[in-house]
Parts: sequence; structure tokens; C-alpha cells
Amino acid sequence: MNETHLHQESKYFQKLQEYLREFVYGGIDGAVTTFAVVAGGFGADLDAGIIIILGFANLLADGFSMSVGAYLSAKSDKENYKKHESIEYWEIENLPEVEREEIADIYRAKGFQGELLKKVVDQITSNKDIWVAEMMKDELNLMEETKSPFKIGVATFVSFLVVGFIPLLVYLWTFFHPSLLNIFFWTSVLTGLAFVVIGALKSLVNQTSVVKSIAETVGLGLLAALVAYYVGDILENFFIK
Repeated sequence: MNETHLHQESKYFQKLQEYLREFVYGGIDGAVTTFAVVAGGFGADLDAGIIIILGFANLLADGFSMSVGAYLSAKSDKENYKKHESIEYWEIENLPEVEREEIADIYRAKGFQGELLKKVVDQITSNKDIWVAEMMKDELNLMEETKSPFKIGVATFVSFLVVGFIPLLVYLWTFFHPSLLNIFFWTSVLTGLAFVVIGALKSLVNQTSVVKSIAETVGLGLLAALVAYYVGDILENFFIK
């Protein structure tokens, strides 16, 4: 394996890592909501075929909705940044002394004084792109989103589908291959494992404790499932029996 190949693999891996946050949170939402639908259907004593239909309807509709929301949010952030960036360029062109003083104020607040402050301000204001970048970061507290809104939406949708499909896996398998398996038990086991994996990935994204992240993710999924199960059970007794 040569050095060029290693660099290409490293670059590809970094690209995957770039969208890990979207994959993790899309996966969590997919697993939680789909498992909640399954638990609600089980609590209402619905037929396996009905649970599969409801599960897939949720998987596709919610997955699409979440991915569109992620895409529009990222696109809106980019547009907002560009709008304020163009305003800053206009102000530098038309109000240079005011903008220069703002740079001085920013670095004065950071402890720069006297001749050093003047040199820093001169250096920054000598390049319009650097000048604007400083104003965006230190005056407006805005950072440019470098990730593609489309890829953010795709990563969210794919992870929602992949991880959200796990709670339906056993139901789908036993529907086509009938067996005496305890369907809901094994569904819960597989979904729990999915929560553990996605929780561990979440700890990488947030740089937090793996155990804490897994516990939070599993706890969230369990809580959603319990709520859905008892709602399904109550509504079944109220409307059907």
C-alpha cells in the first residue's frame, strides 16, 4: 500500500467523520421513533402486519421530514452567514474608519495596547477578506458552515432509515418466515444494541463519556417505548374493547 493510497483513504475517512454528527442524531431519532411505533402497536395488541405498515410509514415519512428539516436549517445558516458577510464587505468599503475602530475595540478587549495594538489592527485591515472574517467571528459570533446542506440532509435520511429499520427487522423476518420467537423481546434486544452503538458514536461526536452517552441514549429509547406502549394499551382498551 503506497503513501498516496493511504492519504486518499485518510481523506475519505475524514469526509465520513465530517457528517458523523448528522448520522448519529438521525440514527437516534430513527431508532427512537420507530421503536416507539412498534411498542405502541404491541401495547395495543395490533397484528404484526399492521405494526410493519405503521413502522415503515413512520420510517419513510419521519425520515424524509427530518432530512428536509436538517437540509433547510443548514441552508438557512449558510444564507444568513453570506447575508451578514456581504453587509460587512459593504461597511468596510463605505465606513472603513468605523470598522477599523471596531477591530481595535475587539483586540483592545483581548488585552492588546499601544503600538502592538496598532500593528495588529494594521495587519488585519490590510486584507479585506481577513478583516471581514474577523468581524464575522468576533463581532457577530458567526462561523461559516463548510458542510454541504444536501449532504447533511442525505446523511440524516440514510441514518434514520438504516438505524430506524432495526426495530422492524424481527417483525419483517417472522412475517415471511413464521416462527415461535418472542417477537417483541428480540426486537427490544436488537434495538437496545442499536442504541448502545449509536450512543457510543454520540460520545465521539460530543467528546463525552461513552458510558454516560450510551446510558442517555438507551434511557431515551426506553422512555419513548414505555410511553408509546402504555398509550397503545390504554387506547386499545378505550376504543377497541
